[in-house]
Amino acid sequence: MIQDQFLPLTHKPFKKVLIANRGEIGVRVIRACRDLGLSPLAVYSTADLHSRHVALADAAYCIGNGPSQESYLNISNILLAARELGADAVHPGFGFLSENAEFANEVLKAGLIWIGPSPASIHAMGDKTIAKHKVTEAGVPCSPGKNEPLKNLKELQDTAHKVGYPLILKAAAGGGGRGMRVVRADVELANALEACQREALSYFGNADVFCERYIEHPRHIEFQILADSQGNTVHLFERDCTIQRRHQKLIEEAPSSYISEETRAQMGAIAVRAAKSVGYVNAGTVEFILESPTKFYFMEMNTRIQVEHPVTELITGIDLLQMQLKVAMGEKLSFTQKDLAIRGWAFEARINSEDPYNGFRPDPGKIEEVEFPNGPGVRVDSHIYSGYKIPEFYDSMIAKLIVYGSNRNDALNKMARALSEFYITGIKTTIPFHQAVFDFPAFREGNYTTRFIEENEHILDEFEGKKDNLSEEEALIVAMKLIQNISQNEAKNTAQIHKPEPWALANRMENTRR
Repeated sequence: MIQDQFLPLTHKPFKKVLIANRGEIGVRVIRACRDLGLSPLAVYSTADLHSRHVALADAAYCIGNGPSQESYLNISNILLAARELGADAVHPGFGFLSENAEFANEVLKAGLIWIGPSPASIHAMGDKTIAKHKVTEAGVPCSPGKNEPLKNLKELQDTAHKVGYPLILKAAAGGGGRGMRVVRADVELANALEACQREALSYFGNADVFCERYIEHPRHIEFQILADSQGNTVHLFERDCTIQRRHQKLIEEAPSSYISEETRAQMGAIAVRAAKSVGYVNAGTVEFILESPTKFYFMEMNTRIQVEHPVTELITGIDLLQMQLKVAMGEKLSFTQKDLAIRGWAFEARINSEDPYNGFRPDPGKIEEVEFPNGPGVRVDSHIYSGYKIPEFYDSMIAKLIVYGSNRNDALNKMARALSEFYITGIKTTIPFHQAVFDFPAFREGNYTTRFIEENEHILDEFEGKKDNLSEEEALIVAMKLIQNISQNEAKNTAQIHKPEPWALANRMENTRR
């Protein structure tokens, strides 16, 4: 589709909102609709018939089979659902079609309100080379490199000799770590370019690749922006998303302890400038990579609500989902930049149905019992319940545990407490891994980079080794590792392994569930 065919946004009040998504974000949008007196409508695949977002909506429509291509990525079926259910507007959530300019355009063509930025803005920011061209014109700093699609190997060689090693090759239409290669010498260039182009074409249908200088130990910080249709754009401060595994975010915090007030103000102003460079309207996120606490570069802009939006909500007191709906209805932002301030500290831990003791292998299955933590400063966003069967077709994230404290240390302690209270049986989760991270001294001191997980790969084993008492299941896992002697580093022989007395175990379980 050529950009000239993109329709402009329309804004007017609406009543019925079709949520073109599922799971946790489906439930989150439903709640925002309820809070504004709107009617939420759900779509679902045959694998999601018993999902909570279906039960909470006013009406629901099956859009196909379990695989995403047959349901949540099927534009025709989603538009059919909108028509059959009498929707006035469409909220895309995150993932699936949320950053698909063609989908946004089809929604507008159908006479519906699109709750998000215009198709033209999505297109401009979706292609990283176009995005970098746009923001560079607006004076936004980008990492040194070739910010246009590479024509051939010679152009890559010339760029490498000009910028220096290491370099990173990236897919222009990429994301999630796909289509990326780090190059450290001339002899690696040809193979890296070929592999990167092949992967980019396979995953994104676009073989365009660009390159930039690779930063070895960066921090990853993003700024939330919000813009209305009347020309008002603000930023809602930053989120530090540096803790990642294979380019997938695991833990986020807001604000960041890494930057000063001066840098915060500078980055926030630049984020607003980047958004304005493409005429952005609604909620979005401008992502930066930081070489030092004062040296930062634009990475990309996510043209949707982010998974980690709750930490921003907690430190600013602004409901971002409600704001998305209000902006789509044509309302003006009710605050300006000078009205916004950071209050307290927040963390988010993504709880995935993965086995951290076995290489984070996905572990879909039936949740036998779940009880969420609560108490002061604790929030859980999730769609799961006792007896829920996790479908095998989708992302492994089953909940987001978010905490809020008066300062960073208070929030750290609240997260440790909440993780210990999170009770779930029937599946493996990443809760033990999060407990290990939040117990790790360097993390607690705010001293980490995007390579934290890579450089501390035995963090979970070390955490287990420090425990005085292990649960029966935990003790069995450690014992198996010792017996198998997989690696001298995979299990600590100093661990005190014992089987708890049944009454002690029962008492501990009961205490955890209260």
